[in-house]
Amino acid sequence: MAFITKKDRVKERFSLLLLDLEEHYFEQHTAYNLTNSSPEANRRTSGSLKICSKSVIFEPDDVKEPILKIPLKDCKGIAELEESAHNPFVESKPASILIETKQIYLIKEENAVAPYKYERGEIKLTFQLEASGKTEDVVQMLLQLHRASCLDKLGDQTAMIAAILQSRLARTCFDKNSFQDVTELPRMECVAETVSPLVTNAGHVCISDRNLYFQPLNGYPDSVVQIELHRVRRIYKRRHGLRPLGLEVFCTEDDLRSDIYLKFYSTKERDELYYYIATFLENHVAEHTAESFMLQWQRGHISNYQYLLHLNNLADRSVNDLSQYPVFPWTISDYSSSQLDLLNPASFRDLSKPIGALNTERLERLLERYRDMPDPRFMYGSHYSSPGYVLFYLVRVAPEHMLCLQNGRFDHADRMFNSVGETWKNCLEGGTDFKELIPEFYGSDSSFLKNLLCLDLGRRQGGGRVGSVDLPPWASDPDDFLQKQRLALESQCVSEHLHEWIDLIFGYKQKGSEAVASHNGKITPILYNMKISMLFILFYVCYITVFHPLTYEGGVDCDSIEDPDQKIAMLTQILEFGQTPRQLFITPHPQRITPRFHNLSATVSLSSCELSPVSPGTDSFEDLTEESRKMAWSNMNKLVLQSCHKIHKEAVTGIAVTLSGDAIFSTSQDSTLKMFSRENGLQRSVSFSNMALSSCLMLPDDEIVVCSSWDNNVYFYSIAYGRRQETLMGHDDAVSHICWKDDKLYTASWDSTVKIWKCVADDVSSNKRSGFDPLAEFEHEAGVNSLDLSPAGTLMATGTKEGTLTVWDLTSPVPLNQLTCHTGRIHQLAFSPDSRHILSVGEDSCLAVTDVQTGMLIATVHAEQEQRCFCWDGNTVLSGGTSGDLSLWNLLSSKVIHKIPAAHSGAVTCVWMNDQCSSIITGGLDKQISLWKLQY
Repeated sequence: MAFITKKDRVKERFSLLLLDLEEHYFEQHTAYNLTNSSPEANRRTSGSLKICSKSVIFEPDDVKEPILKIPLKDCKGIAELEESAHNPFVESKPASILIETKQIYLIKEENAVAPYKYERGEIKLTFQLEASGKTEDVVQMLLQLHRASCLDKLGDQTAMIAAILQSRLARTCFDKNSFQDVTELPRMECVAETVSPLVTNAGHVCISDRNLYFQPLNGYPDSVVQIELHRVRRIYKRRHGLRPLGLEVFCTEDDLRSDIYLKFYSTKERDELYYYIATFLENHVAEHTAESFMLQWQRGHISNYQYLLHLNNLADRSVNDLSQYPVFPWTISDYSSSQLDLLNPASFRDLSKPIGALNTERLERLLERYRDMPDPRFMYGSHYSSPGYVLFYLVRVAPEHMLCLQNGRFDHADRMFNSVGETWKNCLEGGTDFKELIPEFYGSDSSFLKNLLCLDLGRRQGGGRVGSVDLPPWASDPDDFLQKQRLALESQCVSEHLHEWIDLIFGYKQKGSEAVASHNGKITPILYNMKISMLFILFYVCYITVFHPLTYEGGVDCDSIEDPDQKIAMLTQILEFGQTPRQLFITPHPQRITPRFHNLSATVSLSSCELSPVSPGTDSFEDLTEESRKMAWSNMNKLVLQSCHKIHKEAVTGIAVTLSGDAIFSTSQDSTLKMFSRENGLQRSVSFSNMALSSCLMLPDDEIVVCSSWDNNVYFYSIAYGRRQETLMGHDDAVSHICWKDDKLYTASWDSTVKIWKCVADDVSSNKRSGFDPLAEFEHEAGVNSLDLSPAGTLMATGTKEGTLTVWDLTSPVPLNQLTCHTGRIHQLAFSPDSRHILSVGEDSCLAVTDVQTGMLIATVHAEQEQRCFCWDGNTVLSGGTSGDLSLWNLLSSKVIHKIPAAHSGAVTCVWMNDQCSSIITGGLDKQISLWKLQY
């Protein structure tokens, strides 16, 4: 299990789980329990006496003897006994501690994990410390804690115990003798608590130039925890109890369990420690965002399981905090068939709806109750993830956690996790059950489904004992069940719809009108003062919510609540009810790019699946071309300069090449079009006006070069005749970029328009005076600086001087999607080969990836310098920067994987790549064109 290691399963009898929730363990002493077994003899039971903030715990050395837990609130008296012998020649007995109580708990009798037993009545217990000189101090400590436990108000109790804890922390400091090396330099020290499921442990945090240390105040379970900073791979700021106080540190990339989770007493100290570690890691660990993981997932580089783990981590979900445990979806809806058909959509749950909305009849009942409810209203009386639900699933491997949560008792046998099918049915039909699953249902450890510890979990109404979990008929055993769960999660059907569930849990349907419409979230909150019962809070949130208001981030300001009783009640409710994940996305999540599979049943004969030989036609040629592209991009780091040619007087702005590759045409701000031959050098120079040319392209017949100009015109140059063939005058400002496809010319201009013109290549080449008929016009709010068409020619993307990217369906003048993805001018943008994404570079030195379907900005990579131009294959980018460097980027890791420094002596202003991606030509501010070739 995520938070239970093998070491935990064979650990010592005492653990912090024996304490009450939010209770602190202060110190322990070797001691003896003095029990009058008979009038004639005394029996001493050796063990350890543990002083806690709300109880005294005695752990006998004999594992068959029960652990005794004495709640301080039940104590009638605590005193020191100094027993003197009547014979003056006999040494007096050591002092002892007398505790008179009306109730004690007996735990782990015969070393068995079971519901706690208790004794009630007039009980006297006497303990003798091995270090008798500490008896008086221990008694005074117990009396002080007893006074705190007997205060009338819970808030006063908590405040007094917190003061005692802080006093003890203030009287101690981190022991620097624990440093691993005498040369270590301490950087920061503060107090904090470690967090693990249901328990916290106070102590001192110290960070040096090499290590992070935590030293528990009580020395339990280890005297010091050490984490080497160079081993740290991930750090996350966390909410704890809806307050920004947590910090979680991981030394692994994918493990659910962290190396340490710290809760600080102030956000300032948490942030200081975070930034120190982050600074240390800056050059060692790549920072991942939800958008970067989204891109990896969408393109199939990480699995559905891995992506959900990453999203849970980024949304403050941690296995150390049961109120924010990672949440996974139910994916299968068929728990009755003997065979599970993962090719049948009916086998799967509808991922577009929350659990509470899957059953329409139940939803109607909930809506009716919701409408009649006074403010604050909420539809679901329970959350989809809470500590109780997590332990409902894990009770067989985490029984002590369940006993801790439920005051020493297991739940009623009929309410246990007895059957997967019954649990799913109850989630569909129950009036208060809306729980999702946990990661363990898609893991490889099936022990949580088996009663391997032989726990006595009670008898059901039918008389049968609760044992292992009943599985669906299609699962032969627990391991087979988990394997089929994993197959379902990674299936075609789930992959195509998982983004809809992400919208509900982590995305734009979590809050706002979309959330209310999907019966999943809340509308915009309005905070107001309202005095209500202790079960709620002083600063409440008056809005319509689907889950309880306390589950949402920002739903309450804990620090603004002055009444300590109400504050404690609120924090307790937050812990028990569960919390909604941090919202990661505010626009629709894009769908995963999934290959299409044929729905072949298991009975299809081999003959029906035989492949016919591929004839050497277009398809095989395209396959070979695609393979050559993949090979080229995988070896793009082997780009070698062939030659450089300074053929212009100003910056190069565009490059076009004939199909044979023999003739290279370039435009420049010097207003000229140059023709360059690889064999013969510069051959032609043409000037159309005295203003800069901004771009150029080659029509497919290799006879006409089209050039755009700052003089508002587009020029058509005939290679055969060596002269200007046509001029298109259609804009009121500079033409910044041009594209051609399927006998249509697309012109972008600083006059804030993009226009489409009829432009038949054969007519232009043959000098037919047919004119350029305008076909469409697309208006923008600012000058258009860049333009690109999707490979199919059905979509167009435009980028403006103000950083706005717009995606257009060419059949409509209304934008499909529009967003500001740069602060400043967009230099260039381009569709990915599969048309799923658009990459853009701008004045803000960012590379931005936008999802075409949703218009969501899914990745932003900050470069060290402004990138002016690029080519890309959807994953890898070859870009040119203002310093003249060529950089090869891996967008999935947001890293430069190769760099060619000083490819030009000034900014790289344009780049051209052939269809096989094996030949590259760049132009620069240094007036040169450079020819590059892959060598592999």
